[in-house]
Amino acid sequence: MNELAQKLGAALEAQGKKIATAESCTGGWVAMALTAIPGSSGWFERGYVTYSNAAKREDLGVAEETLRRHGAVSEEVAREMAAGALERARAQVALAITGVAGPSGGTKDKPVGLVCFAWALGSKITSQTRRFDGDRESVRRQSVLHALERVLELL
Repeated sequence: MNELAQKLGAALEAQGKKIATAESCTGGWVAMALTAIPGSSGWFERGYVTYSNAAKREDLGVAEETLRRHGAVSEEVAREMAAGALERARAQVALAITGVAGPSGGTKDKPVGLVCFAWALGSKITSQTRRFDGDRESVRRQSVLHALERVLELL
């Protein structure tokens, strides 16, 4: 993970961009991985940990209607989280993660391991849903790695 975070930091620095993170099920792990890199203050702007629906609404501007209609674990909410982070931060890149890490909380429609992602680069927002196997830590670790890999690809 450290090598991936270093590569992402180098890419952001080379492009003169800063990143903001909006995390739910990963609880700030992406921000921790990025800020573990020396010199990250040059390209890491800020991180939001919005675990509750209230935090998603209040800190990132996720619409109550979006939460009610799609649920917190949805690409729609992830997209609004990324957009909200980008709008509120002094960054040009944002990523968002929301999911069900387990071991409880899963449903038939949204099982444990289901994670929704969004990446915002300027006005372009892309999103994706993945299903990861394993225990809580494994789901969270895989989520962090996927989020970092994808933002690096998009840069």
